[in-house]
Amino acid sequence: MKVVLEADGGSRGNPGPAGYGAVIRDAATGELLAERSSGIGVATNNVAEYSGLLAGLRAAAELGADEVQVRMDSKLVVEQMSGRWQVKHPALQPFAAEARTLVKEFARVTFDWIPRERNKEADRLANEAMDDQAAGPARKSTPARWTGAQGSPTRILLLRHGQTPLSVERRYSGRGEPPLTPLGEKQALAAAARLAAMSTVDATTPIISSPLGRARQTARAVADATGGSVDVHNGLTETDFGAWEGLTFAEAAARDPELHSRWLADTSVPPPGGESFDEVHRRVRKTRDELVATHGGKTIVVVSHVTPIKSLLRMGLDAGPALLFRLHLDLASLSIVEFYPDGNASVRLVNDISHHPTA
Repeated sequence: MKVVLEADGGSRGNPGPAGYGAVIRDAATGELLAERSSGIGVATNNVAEYSGLLAGLRAAAELGADEVQVRMDSKLVVEQMSGRWQVKHPALQPFAAEARTLVKEFARVTFDWIPRERNKEADRLANEAMDDQAAGPARKSTPARWTGAQGSPTRILLLRHGQTPLSVERRYSGRGEPPLTPLGEKQALAAAARLAAMSTVDATTPIISSPLGRARQTARAVADATGGSVDVHNGLTETDFGAWEGLTFAEAAARDPELHSRWLADTSVPPPGGESFDEVHRRVRKTRDELVATHGGKTIVVVSHVTPIKSLLRMGLDAGPALLFRLHLDLASLSIVEFYPDGNASVRLVNDISHHPTA
């Protein structure tokens, strides 16, 4: 996926109160994919510009982009990152070094200078961040935490569905409809009881489920335990494994050895007739944005599948796609991630199965 990153930063005093803004759009459609902004205390214009670039590159990596076209009205940052100017100022060298490290995560990154009037969105975000910073706590619903996060977070309780026959046999299970096994039903009930006992969960807590039956069956157990109701969101459905649906790892590798090997090494590669992990990540990111916009500052329960849950945790950790292969999530496990209105996030719990039935 190719994205366009527009970044800006400013300082009212140079040095003085400073902030940055970054806007990411799909290069093909122009669709807005992400915005980032923050006040950074007292800093120079150049430090604020670099801070906007860094925030934008991290967001592009989170989106699963492989090609980034950076557009900035800072001649200095563009020329230094393009390698035409040296980074002589000691205060800027760490920022430039970190930016070069982030650039290596993408297949291709280009840097273009644009006039300020063509960078209005990023400039607006930077100025709003400086305004919020100047206003202080009066414009924030809660004080800053040690993470720097501001405002009341949307807390998402992430529950993976219970066991199915395909999970017992370790088969690719995407868009098919295997039901919960008897143990899976017990797992769903135990997880539901765990959630119902939490102080932040009651009958008013939104429960949002994948449209697939195994997730809806698990979500229904949660609703029965809490007295709530279930809403379905198609964006939470599992990866479409295409022709590999129902196959074991070994069977898929034998069927398509070269493609299966590339799929394991590159998250942009889809299974035959299926969906790549990058496509899943973009779908889930859009779903996350919708959920936060609808339920901002609240606690919600999301019942989904292993890949969408990993994608949400990846967003919370600001991690790259390697997390998909390095993080294990058990069936009917509980994880918790919080997303703040200023763009920060916090992962509070991962793969908790302390509620699993013992028999």
